[in-house]
Amino acid sequence: MLIDFQTKNYKPTDNLKEVIDKKLQRFDKYFDDDVTIKVAMRESNDREKMELTIFIGGTVLRSEVSGKRGGETMYDLIDLAIPKLERQIVKFHKIIASKSKKFRQREIAEGIKEEEKKTSEIVRTKTYDLTPMDEIEAMAELEMVGHSFYVFLNKTSEKVNVIYKRNDGNYGIIEANV
Repeated sequence: MLIDFQTKNYKPTDNLKEVIDKKLQRFDKYFDDDVTIKVAMRESNDREKMELTIFIGGTVLRSEVSGKRGGETMYDLIDLAIPKLERQIVKFHKIIASKSKKFRQREIAEGIKEEEKKTSEIVRTKTYDLTPMDEIEAMAELEMVGHSFYVFLNKTSEKVNVIYKRNDGNYGIIEANV
């Protein structure tokens, strides 16, 4: 985690920077090393102001506190800003966790559906009487029913045949031996 100090009309001491750095290290458990926390400290007229900002992807988490000069010091302000920011971080992580659970549940459901598709079963049985016909008549029947194959009893060989349409547009016949 990187900490970026920005100031305006305020000169922080090294001790203050160390204290802020130490207190912000508690957020290490929530983020990877590539997260940057911007610490902005300003002093104007009679007010001191501290802003803590974290940019996570497209999300901005921010805490802003201020106090009267001479009343609250920057040491006090960091103690006020950190709990506000931590509540936002916890809320953010809960939202992300719930979304990822939903995503994982959706993936599992899709996986189950795919498994169901893979385990095929017979869902319908048709019966019909085979009428003897030649191959030309079978080809015409195949075209009329619009299926990819047609089962018929071959007139000449008296065997059960299957005629099917090939990918090249021609026809093929499978002859069954009983």
